[in-house]
Amino acid sequence: MDYKIVFSDIDGTLLNTEHHVLPRTADAIRQITARGIPFAVVSARMPAAIAPIVDEIGAPAAVISYNGGLVITPDGEKLHDERMTRALTEAVLAQIARDYPAVSLSYYAGDIWYVRDRADPDVQREERITTVTSVEADFAALIAAETMPNKLFAMGVPELIARMEKELSPAFPELTVIRSAPHLLEINERTVSKATGIAVLLDHYGIDRSEALAFGDNYNDIAMLRYVGHSVAMGNAPDEIKAIATSVTEGNDADGIYHFLKKVHMVV
Repeated sequence: MDYKIVFSDIDGTLLNTEHHVLPRTADAIRQITARGIPFAVVSARMPAAIAPIVDEIGAPAAVISYNGGLVITPDGEKLHDERMTRALTEAVLAQIARDYPAVSLSYYAGDIWYVRDRADPDVQREERITTVTSVEADFAALIAAETMPNKLFAMGVPELIARMEKELSPAFPELTVIRSAPHLLEINERTVSKATGIAVLLDHYGIDRSEALAFGDNYNDIAMLRYVGHSVAMGNAPDEIKAIATSVTEGNDADGIYHFLKKVHMVV
C-alpha cells in the first residue's frame, strides 16, 4: 500500500521518554515530506507546545491540536477551531469543583493555556515538559468574556483521574472525557476527536482515509487508529491499544516510527 499521508501522536509516540524526537525518526519524517507525503502531528497539546517539536524534526508539518479541536496547515492556515459551549463549560467546571477539588485544572483557549495557580506543582511540571508558560486567570471571567475553551485538562493522581473519567463520561454525554495518560484527563466537545481533526485535513489535501497511516500509543488515540486505513500502535502502548491497531511497531524509545516506515519501504 502506498500511503499518501502520515499522522502521529506526540507524547509516547513521536517523542521518547525524555520528550525528544530521536534522530532516526526525525530523519524518516524529513524523508517522507521531501517526497511530497504530508506529515501531521495529532495531539492533545496546544499549538505553542507543538511548534518546538516540529522545529526539532526540521520538516513541514500540519498540526491537529486539542485532540482535533484545532487544525492548522503547515503554512499556518487555520482549517478548524471548535470550542466548548458556554453551558457545558459552566456545568462541567461546577461539577469538577464540587466533586474533584484535588485535581489541577487547565483551561485551553486558542493558543493560551490558562490556570488558576502557576505555582501548582502539576502546572510547573507541565510547563517544563511543554516549554509553554501558563497564564493565571479566573475561569468564570473567561466565560463571561466569551473566551470559550477548546479543551479542559485535569491533572491528578491516577486513581482520581480514572474515577473522573468513569463518572464524568455518563454525566456529560455531550462531551468526550478520556485519559491521555494515567494522570491526565482531556475534556472536549463530543464532536471533537483526533478522527474528526484528521477528516478535516484529509479533505483539505483531497486524500481518502484508506490511504492514511497513523501512529499512536494511548486511549485518546483510539478514534484516530480506528479511522485511518492503516493504524500502528507503539510497542509501549497498553494491550488494549495494540489490539485495536492494524500493526504494532517498536516503542517510542526504540524509533518505532522509523522502523515501521522502513518496513513498508517509505524510508531508507
